[in-house]
Amino acid sequence: MPAPRITVVGSINLDLVVRCAVLPRAGETVSGATLERFPGGKGANQAVACARLGAKVRMVGAVGRDAFADEALAGLREAGVELDVQTVDAPTGIALITVDAEGETTIVVSPGANARLTEFELPSADAVLCQQEIPDDAVVAAWEQASGLFCLNAAPARRVAVDPDLAIVNRFELDSLAHTDGIVALTLGAEGAVLLEDGAEVARATPPRVEVVDGTAAGDAFVACLVVSLLEGRDQEEALTRACAAGALAASRLGAQPSLPTAAEIDTILAR
Repeated sequence: MPAPRITVVGSINLDLVVRCAVLPRAGETVSGATLERFPGGKGANQAVACARLGAKVRMVGAVGRDAFADEALAGLREAGVELDVQTVDAPTGIALITVDAEGETTIVVSPGANARLTEFELPSADAVLCQQEIPDDAVVAAWEQASGLFCLNAAPARRVAVDPDLAIVNRFELDSLAHTDGIVALTLGAEGAVLLEDGAEVARATPPRVEVVDGTAAGDAFVACLVVSLLEGRDQEEALTRACAAGALAASRLGAQPSLPTAAEIDTILAR
């Protein structure tokens, strides 16, 4: 079958990742850390993840007129994602990420240019995939223009007036959905994930065991793999199983976009 066509409307950031032994408590200074820079942002991460899984991807987003912009776009370009990116008079989005020895993270995001994403026109696609690191108006515009499946990763949690065909949320984000008429994928961390239709469970999966290094993009890998797998015609249980495996693989590697797996890597870990 032809590769799924997916348009991602979402955030583009540069991640500044600090690795340390333990996360600092309020008012505490922790020394001996290392700093690395990676392309990131939920939108860009999910676009790269979809492309690595074999989809044909277009990215709609915004960056600033600064030195960070090229770094933030590097992963998208490397993955072969088609760019429909606005350049605006605001700094490129930045995420400050702290990762401890157990792979736990704290993340603070300065949205910058992402908050300026405005009018855009979407081409025909099999799916439009959105997250909530962009303004409400941009999410609504993506929903209104979606010609295929409209998929929403409702993070960060807030209520936006759209009715997604597929919503992907964690426990804390579930209550923020304005509508739950479609399919809801509820992620449960190390316990895996469930698919709900009309509030009833229709599928459940658990992730393979991995050594967690950095959980930053695990959710983005899950989202992308679930969407691509469903568009490929896989049944719900298989799609959810593959998505859990993708999230586990991403959590076992450092950095957001460098951690995102290919379809072959997912096949390999599921065959163990």
